[in-house]
Amino acid sequence: MSNKDVWKKVLVRIKPTIKLPLFKTWFTDTGIIDRNSNTIIVGFPTPFAKKWVQDRYHLKIKQAVQEVDPTIQDIEYQVHSSLTSKSSVHKVVLDSVLSEEDEKCVRKVRNRNEVYIGKKGLKSKKLNVRHTLENFVVGKDNKLAHAACLAVSSMPGGIYNPLYVFSGVGLGKTHLLQAVGLDILKSHPGSRVIYMTAEQFTNEIIEAIGKRKTKEFKDKYRTVDCFILDDIQFLENKDMSQMEFFHTFNDLYDNNKQIVLSSDNPPKDLKGFKDRLKGRFGMGTVVEILPPDYETRLAILKQRSQELQVIIDPEVLECIAFNIESNVRDLLGVLMQVISQTTLNDTVPTIELVADILSSQHRIHQIHKNNAPNAPVDQIKSINQIIETVANYFHVTKDDLIGPVRKKNIMIARQISMYIVRYELDHSYEKIGEYFGGRNHTTVLHAYNLIESRLKTDHRLIRDITAIKREMGF
Repeated sequence: MSNKDVWKKVLVRIKPTIKLPLFKTWFTDTGIIDRNSNTIIVGFPTPFAKKWVQDRYHLKIKQAVQEVDPTIQDIEYQVHSSLTSKSSVHKVVLDSVLSEEDEKCVRKVRNRNEVYIGKKGLKSKKLNVRHTLENFVVGKDNKLAHAACLAVSSMPGGIYNPLYVFSGVGLGKTHLLQAVGLDILKSHPGSRVIYMTAEQFTNEIIEAIGKRKTKEFKDKYRTVDCFILDDIQFLENKDMSQMEFFHTFNDLYDNNKQIVLSSDNPPKDLKGFKDRLKGRFGMGTVVEILPPDYETRLAILKQRSQELQVIIDPEVLECIAFNIESNVRDLLGVLMQVISQTTLNDTVPTIELVADILSSQHRIHQIHKNNAPNAPVDQIKSINQIIETVANYFHVTKDDLIGPVRKKNIMIARQISMYIVRYELDHSYEKIGEYFGGRNHTTVLHAYNLIESRLKTDHRLIRDITAIKREMGF
């Protein structure tokens, strides 16, 4: 049996034990490079792929290898970049390992507005095929919303009707709403599901009135099995749209048809809505999605990297997850910037690159903040506040930071204090030096440049300064 046949049979055996996206990510462009007596050498295209597989899948591989050929006792792992070449004689093409059923499970987008799902060829307008309940990363801050959507897709028109999901921007409302629509179509192929934004709903009403087709409009939306309306807040102060939606809502609800809504506020806080509508929004299940915690953000980044089949060092993903707390959209935005820049420059993603991207975004924020008119007085931080915060963070005293002590831990804390004062308050080097025990301005300049340089590569320093700034509200 050839080395290629051995590795192909090994891949066939381990494939069912690993999630398909992970299997395709880590075992593409792999193969047995050589065999010496009872040892085989397995090659991988990159050092990171080699380490990942060796650390996580060695036992699976060894068991499969010995099932295929019991004479093989040991496995070595090496990096061979030549495996990425189409002409490589060692690698096993992964398509030859994937079954026909595997390929049917891969969802494909045929055009911008229409998606086909699986072997039954179900299709629906305006639903993004990537937005599924399965690939929605669940954390403690969105667990309830995900569970409610799962329940709705399992039993449309049941006790979770209507379902009202609210959150800030970029936290996954649209993903969940579209996932409900896709799941209902898969489970109930004959269902009529409509997903649209409140803006589209309003535009269609205006068009229907203009063309005198209001009856067709009513028939279209009052005879569906599931009506999903995204960004309901867009109907604010639009009396005609609210009236039409009110009657549509009543018809669907009375006939046990599922209604799913999203907004940026809970029903009671909606402005410019009739009380009768707000009352109906809150008569079912109301769930909130909160910003994801660190663990969930990291899981989102790992999943997205696997979907894109991009290998990124875990420390780089941890750096992004630690620093981007606002929402998922911003989180993935930084990830895509990292991927695009490294792809264009043919380089490897690094913490230095992440630091540059984050620093650039923060400077833009600073410009807007500093130029904002009538900024509240309590947002303006003093040098004294910064020093006290840094001292508390590093468990030293304020006198240590402004005094002559030159212990390593105190010097680092002092340099960080000078850096933050200069960066956030934009004080002159001379003024900062005077406050820090009458030090020369060149000492402050050196501290600032040193910290700025280290921020390009030092993950721990990025974490420390980010935590200090967050605590102070910068």
